Amino acid sequence: MTNKKNGVLYTGVTSELLVRGYQHKTKHDPRSFTARYNLDKLVYYQHLSYIEEAIELERKIKAGSRKAKIKLIESMNPGWLDLFDALVREAEGR
Repeated sequence: MTNKKNGVLYTGVTSELLVRGYQHKTKHDPRSFTARYNLDKLVYYQHLSYIEEAIELERKIKAGSRKAKIKLIESMNPGWLDLFDALVREAEGR
């Protein structure tokens, strides 16, 4: 999640991407990091089969440099578009 291209970055793991993304967008917890920094754009995600894989990937991403994180985002989403609405449409079968 981010607030703008090359802005603050947030990395997390969830088993419910749509639910968690909605919570970030609506600032469900106003005290959270994402709410305080207005991080409401989903610019990268990866579906994995096992939570253990997701946690390991999260660790690797968080341990990486900012440059590595930007490279990862731009490999999937060079325009830093908000991918959340496309996920919602996909889930609705549109």
